[in-house]
Amino acid sequence: MPSSEAVPLGLGACRRSGALAGMLALVARLLEWLRSLFWKEEMELTLVGLQYSGKTTLLTVLASGQFTEDMIPTVGFNMRKITKGNVTIKVWDIGGQPRFRSMWERYCRGVNAVVYMVDAADLEKVEASKNELHSLIDKPQLHGIPVLVLGNKRDLPGALDEKQLIEKLNLSAIQDREICCYSISCKEKDNIGKLLFLTASSMYTSYFRSDVKNFNEV
Repeated sequence: MPSSEAVPLGLGACRRSGALAGMLALVARLLEWLRSLFWKEEMELTLVGLQYSGKTTLLTVLASGQFTEDMIPTVGFNMRKITKGNVTIKVWDIGGQPRFRSMWERYCRGVNAVVYMVDAADLEKVEASKNELHSLIDKPQLHGIPVLVLGNKRDLPGALDEKQLIEKLNLSAIQDREICCYSISCKEKDNIGKLLFLTASSMYTSYFRSDVKNFNEV
């Protein structure tokens, strides 16, 4: 019997069926297999944010899938490579204590994106998080570098959601770059899958840019 497998509309102007559809599906799978053999991608991210926002915990969850309560805060900086399929993500994890914040700019230069972590449940530190974020991205050397803001600890009572984070961090004022904001929980691994898809997509561009929130409409 001829195959009746549907072909995604992205492969042509309309769906095809029967033998032609089966042949096209086979060719598509063959091309994907060849792509997996020869296509590799590497991207570089810098992870910053105030201390105890969950930066190192996020790296551990992404790398191993394991969460631990007694994570030791990063002193200075740490670098880790995470491989997902054919994509290798080089992540700089920079300490969030006041004495290390002067290092942030240096490690954010030339990266594919800056990931800014916020403890969404620590309302007393939100203002400081906002000030540090805007101070960082105002540096001329970082002009245009995309920013991904992650509000961690959404599992805790009273944690800010995405809409509240956008407002409290004044993200709508950032007009010179692509920017996204997501609410996550490292402990519950909530929204971590979405984050993995975002960072592991081809050099972030196809997904990151299409998923930018219009903060004026949130």
